[in-house]
Amino acid sequence: MYSALPVPQISWTPRSMKYALCWFPLVGAVCALLSLAGFRICSLLQFPDFLRAALLTAIPVLVTGGIHLDGFLDAEDAIHSCTDRDKKLQIMKDPHLGGFAVIYGMVFILLFSGAAGAVTEETIPLYACGFVCSRILSAISVVRFPKAKKDGMLRTFSDAAGRRVLAVLLVEFAGLSVLEILLWGWSAVMVLAAGAAVFLYYRLFSVRVFGGTTGDLAGYFLCQCELWMLVVLVVGQRVFREVLCWF
Repeated sequence: MYSALPVPQISWTPRSMKYALCWFPLVGAVCALLSLAGFRICSLLQFPDFLRAALLTAIPVLVTGGIHLDGFLDAEDAIHSCTDRDKKLQIMKDPHLGGFAVIYGMVFILLFSGAAGAVTEETIPLYACGFVCSRILSAISVVRFPKAKKDGMLRTFSDAAGRRVLAVLLVEFAGLSVLEILLWGWSAVMVLAAGAAVFLYYRLFSVRVFGGTTGDLAGYFLCQCELWMLVVLVVGQRVFREVLCWF
């Protein structure tokens, strides 16, 4: 559902959809493994940093088929439309691409690729974990956040989620967070804090502007979460090294 990977197809029924969101982070795990492999190949072949950055930017888009980036672009058109809530929701449903989607899509790609080019051997594992973390947070938002519409794909998955789904997702997030902190210390704390900050902003922003979340806004959040976790990782690492040099 959330990837372009060739896998066996199933029929969507209330039973099969009940715990679907619990497995959503597996798509992030695939992005993580391919990113690690891509980084290693670029290092072994001594490719330029720009080519490595382009590959790291392209991998999550190719794995997901661009479904989340599509939501990001639709959301940007709606956010910057300067219209009322109902009109914003209509704009997100429009399949046509607006000017704001192009502008902010370019900004997103530039920022993401620029930050990806600064990823190092030391930070690439933590960067890769961000794909799993962002999807756990996204699934939690689907289950718990107010919905802007009474129909749509996100509403369907949310309504079908079993009572234990939130507990499973929270356990996944707690387990991943503890593992990251044990392995990477303050760097992991910094990245997790960035993800949590984007998550809280998304909750407040989606309710205030749209009356709740939608499928497109879920894609918007996922892209923003991955971007800012990456930016905080590379900027924080550089700042930390500079501070150590002072002493």
